[in-house]
Amino acid sequence: MDNLSNPDENYDLGYQPSPSSVDQTDQSAIGTPGHSIFSGDSFVYCRTNSETSAFSDASYSSDASPSRWPVLKSGAHNQAVLSRLGMKHHKNVVSDDKSDDQEILEAELELMKERFAKLLLGEDMSGGGKGVCTAITISNSITNLYATVFGQNLRLEPLKPEKKAMWKREMDCLLSVCDYIVEFVPTTSQSLQDGTAFEVMSSRPRSDIYINLPALRKLDTMLIEILESFQDTEFWYAEHGSMSSNSTRSGSFRRVIQVQRKDEKWWLPVPCVPSGGLSDKARKHLRHKRNCANQIHKAALAINNSILAEMEIPESFIVTLPKSGRACLGDSIYRYMQSADKFSPEHLLECLNISSEHEALELADRVEASMYTWRRKACMSHSKSSWDMVKDLMSDTDKSDKNHVMAERAESLLFCLKQKYPELAQTTLDTCKIQYNKDVGQAVLESYSRVLEGLAFNIVAWVEDVFFVDRTMRNQDG
Repeated sequence: MDNLSNPDENYDLGYQPSPSSVDQTDQSAIGTPGHSIFSGDSFVYCRTNSETSAFSDASYSSDASPSRWPVLKSGAHNQAVLSRLGMKHHKNVVSDDKSDDQEILEAELELMKERFAKLLLGEDMSGGGKGVCTAITISNSITNLYATVFGQNLRLEPLKPEKKAMWKREMDCLLSVCDYIVEFVPTTSQSLQDGTAFEVMSSRPRSDIYINLPALRKLDTMLIEILESFQDTEFWYAEHGSMSSNSTRSGSFRRVIQVQRKDEKWWLPVPCVPSGGLSDKARKHLRHKRNCANQIHKAALAINNSILAEMEIPESFIVTLPKSGRACLGDSIYRYMQSADKFSPEHLLECLNISSEHEALELADRVEASMYTWRRKACMSHSKSSWDMVKDLMSDTDKSDKNHVMAERAESLLFCLKQKYPELAQTTLDTCKIQYNKDVGQAVLESYSRVLEGLAFNIVAWVEDVFFVDRTMRNQDG
């Protein structure tokens, strides 16, 4: 993707990141490299898992609600409940259809009951208390809802109205839990008649939710608006299975470019442009939307990284750490990191000649494990040996300590590796954190930022596809 991080083309999105994510956002603007033409253009963005869940289209099946709750017959009561849940009341103009309207209301209410029951049961339909914790259930629900709504939307076009309504309605329900995750802060200071001073406390959303959730909602709205802007476009799509040397649109003869794709991306539709290529106005519009989506991607990625950094490190990961960082990295990488007076992670990555993202992910896991091994050793001399205190203890550690220096170099190498491979999947530690996380607020923020990051990434890739076909067509005609 050429010129994605050109400051002259970036647009102010009004995004105010959390303090812990500012540096990452700035760095990510530098290291987003160009990638191959149809490399990751589907919803299967490697940082976004997608399964079918209770909050997806699978819930629209004919199966009865597991809760077996009685159906409420009061239309006024149903309407009040649906209004609180943000569900639309379907009104028919013809009076004869009142019974159908009532059936729709009851069906939607039953659907919401089913989803609510599955959420409470932790996806354990037996009710035996063996379900996953609430944080994992909500994280899976957001991820699966994204797959349901955007999984089949593999092109630059507006969402279908029913999918758009589903996304808004169900995300409002899932995010509503954050309204009740609060912290107490002093608001006013008052004094009694005897001179005793006291502070009045009030509740507000927890600081991480207070900062990041409004930003994520805004990024969500902007991504939907980007998709909505692609109406009556000069380009169109041909399904891979029905491609031929010719294609028609609106009765006029058009040529379809047979684009070379990786075999594993056979399902993606192929963008097509007129024989003379796109107009200057269309290219300007595409360039603007690509830059906006790229900025949204970096903002969502920064929020996601900051939330993951704040999550507790699971004990299951700690017990798997090796006794030495050298055992993780291997002798060659360890010797370079130890002997270099001025350590350059960029030079080290060039020397390694990484040939695939699989190798890059494997190296990222090793580097991350070695980093925490050295950090743990650097804190061994402190009386507070709890792993939860490692982050605080590192600030008191002697900066000249060998283990501290090696941990800092491993951290810089890991950061550079993620910048060089922006499509890199989550590391073993990140996956482990999500799996064992029990903080509901962090689960909501992490999953929400992850799916928005995936959608923004796909939009950028889809725009690049159109640009590639446009350049190819203009070069052929030239």
